[in-house]
Amino acid sequence: MYTDTLLHIDGTWRPGTSGRTIPVEDPGTGEQIGTVAHADTADLDEALAAAERGFLVWKNTSAHERYLLMKRAAGLFRERADRVAHRLTLEQGKPLAEALGEVNLGADLIDWFAEEARRTYGRVIPSRAAGVESFVLREPVGPVAAFTPWNFPINQVVRKLSGAVATGCSIIVKAPEETPASPADLIAAFVDAGLPPGVAQLVFGVPADVSSYLIPHPTIKKITFTGSTPVGKQLAALAGLHMKRATMELGGHAPAVVFADADVPRAAKLLAAFKFRNAGQVCTSPTRMLVERPALSTFVDGFVAYAHKLQVGHGLDPATRMGPLANARRLAAMEFLVADACDRGATLLCGGKRIGTAGHFFAPTVLVNVPPGARILHEEPFGPIVPIAAFDTLEEVVAESNRLPYGLAAYAYTSSLRTAQTWGAAVESGMVSINHHGLALPELPFGGIKDSGHGNEGGTEGLDGYLNTKLITRAAL
Repeated sequence: MYTDTLLHIDGTWRPGTSGRTIPVEDPGTGEQIGTVAHADTADLDEALAAAERGFLVWKNTSAHERYLLMKRAAGLFRERADRVAHRLTLEQGKPLAEALGEVNLGADLIDWFAEEARRTYGRVIPSRAAGVESFVLREPVGPVAAFTPWNFPINQVVRKLSGAVATGCSIIVKAPEETPASPADLIAAFVDAGLPPGVAQLVFGVPADVSSYLIPHPTIKKITFTGSTPVGKQLAALAGLHMKRATMELGGHAPAVVFADADVPRAAKLLAAFKFRNAGQVCTSPTRMLVERPALSTFVDGFVAYAHKLQVGHGLDPATRMGPLANARRLAAMEFLVADACDRGATLLCGGKRIGTAGHFFAPTVLVNVPPGARILHEEPFGPIVPIAAFDTLEEVVAESNRLPYGLAAYAYTSSLRTAQTWGAAVESGMVSINHHGLALPELPFGGIKDSGHGNEGGTEGLDGYLNTKLITRAAL
C-alpha cells in the first residue's frame, strides 16, 4: 500500500526536475519502504509562480464556493481513511488506531475551517460626521509558505492548508521528508475535490534550503511553521527581516500538576496514556509530572504500573499501544537524556533503554529524584521519558510550572475549584487543561506563548493569520 511520493505543483503530480529522491523508511523495521521526490530551486520557482497565479483565482472565489469544495475534500478524506492511516503508520510508526484518529480529526478540521471561513465578518464603524462611512474588510493575505514536522504529518499540514484555502490564500506546503505519503494523500483529497491548479503546492527537499529560498521570496506573504524552538526562532528572524507575517507553533515542556485532593489513580492513568501517545513525540505532551507530596507514592505506583503494561510494537500490530520513535536520532536523544539524569543521581524506575535491535523502539521510561541540573528538566524530551517530582505548596508549584521559557501547554488535576482557578490564572501557557485533556479540537485556539511561539492554528483565531484587515472610510462628495 506504500508508494513513492511525488511533488504537486500547479495541479500536476510529478518528480523533481533533477530526478533526485530521498529514501523513506518504516521506523518499526528500519527498512526502506519508498522514496519521495526532491525539489530543487527550479521546482520551487515553478511552485512560487503557480501559487501566485492560483492566488489570483482563489481570492476571487466566493467563500461559499470555497466551503463547498472543502466539504467535498473532507468527505473524500474520510472515505480514504483506512488507506491513509495504513500509510501513515508505515512511515511514522504510531499505532494504527492513533493514525486513524489523526486522519478523521483531519477531516473534522477541514469541515470546521470551511464552515468558519463563511463567517469571516467585517464591521461597520459608526461615523463621527454626517455623510461619512467607515467599515472594515477581511482579505486573504496572499500566498503562504508552510513548514511542517513528522510527528503529526496530517494534523500539522491540515491546519495550515485548511486555514489558507478557507480564507482565499494559495499555499506551498513543505511537508516532512520522513513522512511524505500521508500529506500527499491530504493534498490529493483537495485536488480531487476540484481545487484549482496553483492553489496548493506540495514540495520536499532539504528543509534549510527550502525555507531559506521561500521565506524571503517576494511572492510569499506569510509563513507558518511547526517545529522546534531553535529552528522556529531562525525562521521567525528571517521572516521579520522581510516583514513577513509568521505563525510559529514551537516546542514545549508541559507541566502536569497533580494536587493531593484529585482522584490520583485516575490522574496517573490519564496522564500516562497521554504522555506515551505517539511515543511521547507530541509538542503538547505532559513532560514534567509535579505531584503534591501526600499523593506522590500513589501517583508513581499507578504511572509505573501503566508504563510496565504498555504494549510496545509495530504500529500495524493490533496489540500495539505504543509504536517506535520516528528515527534513529530520537533513539540517541532518549539514551542521552536517561544517561545524563542517572549520572547526576536520578532513580530509574522503569524503561531507560532501547527495545530490540530492529526499528527504533524505546521503552516507556519513568525517572524520580531527578536533580535540578539534569538536561531532561530543561530540554523538551520529545519521547517516552518522564520525570516525576514532589511539591509542597501552591506557590512552589506555580513557580516550577513557570520556570522554563516554554509556554505551550499545561495540565492540572484537582477537585478544588479555588485551586483550579488560582493555578490556571497563574500558569504562563497558551493552553491550559484541567482535569481532562481537551486540547487540539478544531474549534479551540491552538498555540503557545514565550519560546513556544506565537499565533494560533485553531478556533476563530486560527483564521486571523491568513487575513489582512483593511479599513475603508469614505465621504459623499
